[in-house]
Amino acid sequence: MNALIVGADRLGNIPDVLAGFGIRIAAHVSGRDSAHQRRSAPLPAGIQMVILFTDFLGHNVMQRFREAASREGVMLVCCRRSVCALQQALGRRIEQADCEGCRGGCATRRK
Repeated sequence: MNALIVGADRLGNIPDVLAGFGIRIAAHVSGRDSAHQRRSAPLPAGIQMVILFTDFLGHNVMQRFREAASREGVMLVCCRRSVCALQQALGRRIEQADCEGCRGGCATRRK
């Protein structure tokens, strides 16, 4: 799965965590450029997931990428830029996506 990472100047161990989930970083945007706040720019081609590091982004940048992900039907994960927060958010989001595909027959869906 290809992901667009939005937020943070440096990623540290984040690529290793994502690789453990089978996710490849296709693009990384720091969110500091004023062009990132403008509306209606499409996501890069081939992106299946957008990860927003909320502790490094302004409101307008988050809103722009949330809308783009929603418009293009791409999975969205929002969390702080920490290994633990990312692992928890990815685990919940991937479990939720798997559960939506099973049509409610699993025990996870009944929680």
